[in-house]
Amino acid sequence: MPGLPKLKESYELLIVGAGHAGLQAGLKSALLHHTAGVFDRGPKYARSFYAPRMDNIPGFPGSLSGHALLDKQIAQVRAVEDRVGYFTPAQVHAVRRIPDGFELEFDWLRERRTTRGRAVVFAMGVVDRMLQLQGDIKPIFPWANFGIVDFCILCDGHTLSGKSVGVLGHDRFAALTALDLLHFEPSSVELLTHGEPLLREVDEPVRAALLAELEAHQIPRVESPIASLDGIREKRFEVHLADGTSRTYDKGFSALGWWDLHQEMPRSLGAAIDSEGFVSVDEDCRALDADGHPVPGVYCVGDQKSGWNQIPEAWASAERAVIHAYANYL
Repeated sequence: MPGLPKLKESYELLIVGAGHAGLQAGLKSALLHHTAGVFDRGPKYARSFYAPRMDNIPGFPGSLSGHALLDKQIAQVRAVEDRVGYFTPAQVHAVRRIPDGFELEFDWLRERRTTRGRAVVFAMGVVDRMLQLQGDIKPIFPWANFGIVDFCILCDGHTLSGKSVGVLGHDRFAALTALDLLHFEPSSVELLTHGEPLLREVDEPVRAALLAELEAHQIPRVESPIASLDGIREKRFEVHLADGTSRTYDKGFSALGWWDLHQEMPRSLGAAIDSEGFVSVDEDCRALDADGHPVPGVYCVGDQKSGWNQIPEAWASAERAVIHAYANYL
């Protein structure tokens, strides 16, 4: 079919995932004159796809959307299609070690397929946990897509100055997030626990200390379940509660943590998972085993690895991984 890449029997690098980190890994492979297969479920699965504004991207002083940045990176990868096959939508099911490298099994164009590679780069990212209303995550999507509800303090904290913020969450991470947001000088911060007792699962000494700190910084909590959301036309985060009351904020901030950190495939190849659920890596983004030794030929980049979740960091990790593979395996 015209316009579709031709699948090769083998590549020098297999790249699982094509957000910002995976696309950069594919581009860098081509620039180092190596072949790579990039396997992408689709741009809409990247965390930044729905981000309306990103201010921390070098070279874009006026900011740009996550969708626009992904489009630019995809265009760069398609420009080196003589070396890089970009397969989308492609669902990877397994990566297995074989005598001369790795075998990747995936679905593409409604068929189950396999290919091989000498090294593998996991760039599958992570999935944020979303607020559920009556068991459904879709109600919050409009507020997230318009940037009224944020998910990353490092990406969006600077946008909260002078604004009222409702923080979604009930655990230690939520409490610490609410306290951390004060650094950006919002007008007010409240915790919305959505029917869960605040810090219920936290050991008592830590719980008492956190509650005292929240009180000292005048961060109240609202424990009634959230019944519905409103205010999208006014670009506000309006919360209607089950007790009949309502709260209105300039911004919402999700501190619900992660829904999926995509551990299964790296773990199947011997990669260890750190205490927060991320793949443990060294400074070259080599996946580490339970003893802290590199797993030969296995790399992990971007949000899926241990470390900070930022797009410039994702690019840097992709560069480090591919350069190491170039020097040691390819």
